[in-house]
Amino acid sequence: MSTVRIFSLKNGSIMCMCLAMLVACGGSGSPSNPIAQVPPPVEVPPTTPPVVVPPPPTPPMVTMPSATQASRFLQQSTFGVTESTINSLMNVGFNSWIEDQFTLPQSFHKTYMDSIAAGLSNGISGLNQNHFFESFWKQTVSGNDQLRQRVGFALSQIMVTSFQDSTVVNYPRGVASYYDTLNTHAFGNYRQLLEAVTLHPMMGIYLTSLRNQKESGTRVPDENYAREVMQLFTIGLSKLNSDGSTILSNGKPIDTYTNDDISGLAKVFTGWSWAGADKSNTRFYGGNADANRDWMPMQSYPAFHSVSNKSFLGTTIAAQSPANPEASLKTALDTLFNHPNVGPFIGKQLIQRLVTSNPSPQYVARVAAAFNNNGTGIRGDMKAVIKAILLDPEARSDPSLNNAGVGKLREPILRLANWLRAFNAKSSSGAYRITNLDDPLTSLGQTPMRSPSVFNFYRPGYVPPNSSIANAQLVSPEMQITAETSVVGYLNFMRDVIANGTGTSRDVKADYSNLSTLATTPEQLLDKVNLLLMSNQMSSGLRSQIIAAVNSIAIPTTTQTAIDTAKLNRVYMSVFLTMASPEYLVQK
Repeated sequence: MSTVRIFSLKNGSIMCMCLAMLVACGGSGSPSNPIAQVPPPVEVPPTTPPVVVPPPPTPPMVTMPSATQASRFLQQSTFGVTESTINSLMNVGFNSWIEDQFTLPQSFHKTYMDSIAAGLSNGISGLNQNHFFESFWKQTVSGNDQLRQRVGFALSQIMVTSFQDSTVVNYPRGVASYYDTLNTHAFGNYRQLLEAVTLHPMMGIYLTSLRNQKESGTRVPDENYAREVMQLFTIGLSKLNSDGSTILSNGKPIDTYTNDDISGLAKVFTGWSWAGADKSNTRFYGGNADANRDWMPMQSYPAFHSVSNKSFLGTTIAAQSPANPEASLKTALDTLFNHPNVGPFIGKQLIQRLVTSNPSPQYVARVAAAFNNNGTGIRGDMKAVIKAILLDPEARSDPSLNNAGVGKLREPILRLANWLRAFNAKSSSGAYRITNLDDPLTSLGQTPMRSPSVFNFYRPGYVPPNSSIANAQLVSPEMQITAETSVVGYLNFMRDVIANGTGTSRDVKADYSNLSTLATTPEQLLDKVNLLLMSNQMSSGLRSQIIAAVNSIAIPTTTQTAIDTAKLNRVYMSVFLTMASPEYLVQK
């Protein structure tokens, strides 16, 4: 296995230990809390009444969160902790902080893309995906609307479009607009989000519903979007109880849909194509392109919409004359949105992206109940869902740190974001020129909006084979992109980035001035790093090892330059060893 070098310093035993621990981090331990285990499928007749949602247990009385509690909450609800956000949260409390976040204006990626295009000689056609990455990282680091952005990022891994598509990559402003759409509706209603995603031209390209035509002769409607909108965006493959457990009949899961449902629903998504000033055949096929068609919602072309019966999920849209694509779409999306699977299916995935990979059935049921009814009879209220996820006792109770069933593996994008925010990283150009991070050996192995497939970077039910995670009947989605290659790549990438910055020409660098002043007192230095990166969850054993490594870097008494260099090396060591540890990599 490759070795890891750090800052030309000694202490190879610490490095090798961290690497070995990191490789094994996903498979160690066994759960001590049975509610955190993945429940086995529940075998009940298909007609069994819905599961009764138990009331949440009474959480510990917390008037205002401590610094530790604030830091942990912010790890779940933002792209990373800063000292200022910890202090702010401690002053207002969890609920008020969420309500404040709901009111903050949205930062728009398309606005950034338009501003860049205005300065390019060839305008919009001169944009590329790197401009979106600039906007992503700029908002990740400095944007105030952190909760919206974190939820939008989670949604981008459920309702996937990707620059890896050879056609989507030609529309970087369109992808920026699509990401904006997810952020816009992150605090709205899931029904409106579903429609906005369905009609966005980037989704139309990615899942081939754009220019989809009605049946004629041997031609049948494209079924791609019809399949994925059910499988991935709404109801999943199997019927669920409200706690996310699978309903069985004769020992087998009950499918939520059949091939006939796919075929019937595919007819709904015919006759939609590029937006523009008219509905001519030329525009439908892509000619006479409107300058804003990359972000304007697809429009209907009745001439290409199926007029035959459309039957799916127990609903039938009668034959139409004339064609009415809008009415067909409304019926279809209403049917999907009102399916009882949506609350537990989507709610559980959002819990996994924000809080824990293995929520208890009770946790899922409480979030699903919030989806089904926000308390005033409204279904699909995303604000209610978000509050239910983040304020649930399973999210807010101080975790048992030796419980392997609690928490989630931090995905690479979040690790880099944590570092950028914790240490007040700034871009020398103002553009945050962090580009493609796909390479697992030399970089992170993950880039925003570059999922390799519609199934995201990893599946929500992924179980590492031949692991103690599997033996414990737990899942660890992020482990699907974790391997020895990516482990070594991450360590080498962060060793370099922590000291030297990241991005094109080292455009983005951290500011360690506050930490350097603590370098002569390693205990205080590590206390600060522990709070910002690990919510004070560092074990005494790891703390002792890192302090010993920091103390091994002598601070000279010669020149001020040598003293300052040694202090910075102590900071680099403390940050790197923290971020290399399994204790950091698993967000608890």
